[in-house]
Amino acid sequence: MSASNRIQWLHKYIVEMRYPNASRLAERFGISHRQAQRDVDSLRNDFGAPLAYSAERRGFYYTEEFSLPSYTVAANEYDYVEAVTGTTAAGARQEILQMQIPYSAVVKIPDKLTRLELQQFIIGEESRGHYICEFHSVEMFLGLLLAAETDITIVKPDWLRQRLVRAAERVLRNNNYKGDEE
Repeated sequence: MSASNRIQWLHKYIVEMRYPNASRLAERFGISHRQAQRDVDSLRNDFGAPLAYSAERRGFYYTEEFSLPSYTVAANEYDYVEAVTGTTAAGARQEILQMQIPYSAVVKIPDKLTRLELQQFIIGEESRGHYICEFHSVEMFLGLLLAAETDITIVKPDWLRQRLVRAAERVLRNNNYKGDEE
């Protein structure tokens, strides 16, 4: 993952008052503590974030309201974009993808194989069999859930579960599924 993704993750957790720190950032992205501290410094110095550290909460917070500026990157820099746009790094097309703070969801995954298949999205376990996932493309994530050959349940958020149900209903309707017929 790039520094921009790490900084967006850090910003999101600060905004959510989850008090992230450099150690959690390093653990989450598999980088050194020193690199994580450079990302924190970049958020403060390069983006002008009003960042402060709470010794009591052992993490960072904003001293005033702050928004991370939005920017774009070439889509072929990210593996997941190939699945969404159909382009490859070798392709001539350069899709531009608006970067955003990732969406979060809690999904119930009943088996280890499916959990391994979705590992790139899983950032933690909320409870036994319930996993916290982050993703940038709602459509791609829902497509992966639909394609999985197991019974995955979106526990939350409700809007994502409703969107999945609407998509499944649309597919069934478009294919004239009657329910009882074979």
